Amino acid sequence: MDKDKLLELGRYDARAQSQLSASGHVPTVEFGSSTMPHYLRTPYIFYEKCVSELIGAQDQVLELGAGSGLHTWALVQTGARVTATDISPNALKLLEQRIVNAGEEKGVRTQVADMESLPFVDDSFDVVACAGSLSYGEPALVDVEIKRVLRPGGLLICVDTLDHNPIYRLNRWLHYLRGERTKSTLQRMPDLARIEALSNGFTSVDVHYFGALSFAMPVVTCLCGPKRAQTVSDFLDRLISVTRSAFKFVLVAKGLTKVNTTNNLRKGLI
Repeated sequence: MDKDKLLELGRYDARAQSQLSASGHVPTVEFGSSTMPHYLRTPYIFYEKCVSELIGAQDQVLELGAGSGLHTWALVQTGARVTATDISPNALKLLEQRIVNAGEEKGVRTQVADMESLPFVDDSFDVVACAGSLSYGEPALVDVEIKRVLRPGGLLICVDTLDHNPIYRLNRWLHYLRGERTKSTLQRMPDLARIEALSNGFTSVDVHYFGALSFAMPVVTCLCGPKRAQTVSDFLDRLISVTRSAFKFVLVAKGLTKVNTTNNLRKGLI
């Protein structure tokens, strides 16, 4: 395991252990879009809508980089059989407790796993989902693994951060300089080329972009309130047809074709 990944493992393990140890129990918490500032909620609301509409109770779902389960609840609510993975054992323990505390008696299956080398056989899952985790693995390796474990006709749903807007890039570098991020996550932040690479091999691909001016919304929130700031942010995205300048994107890729896809990925042809 490389140095940056060890740093991330240590950071998330320690954070989760602290919460597990607090008062001897984990309180019920909010999940997903409801935990975000209003002006950042729209991409996560859209991700949750896609999850609820496209995943059924019959599906086997793999969540990559699940962490402590912030976005796992939406997957569990579909009734599907969800396997949540992360490199942090403590984060997954916290995830399990949160899901149970939220009222899901069946809980969720968890598996410690590196997304660059998943411990599952080929064609294991109908759906792969990830929320904000694509930068935590080497892109070429992660893309191979996603398409390897997906069954023919499989579905990929992800929400993540886009790397083109210079304002957001500067902000992430400041977090790196403060020791809050690792350098490799900055270098692996998804861009339009990564979205295209992930999309290859699927018969239907839909990408939505959000938050061209999210950096200005804290000021709008102070002036107009949180809900009005969300409305303004969404309006501006529609007005300027945001793509490269976006803060977030949601990718929905349907109908994986397996013929030669994995082999071509490994050869660097896709």
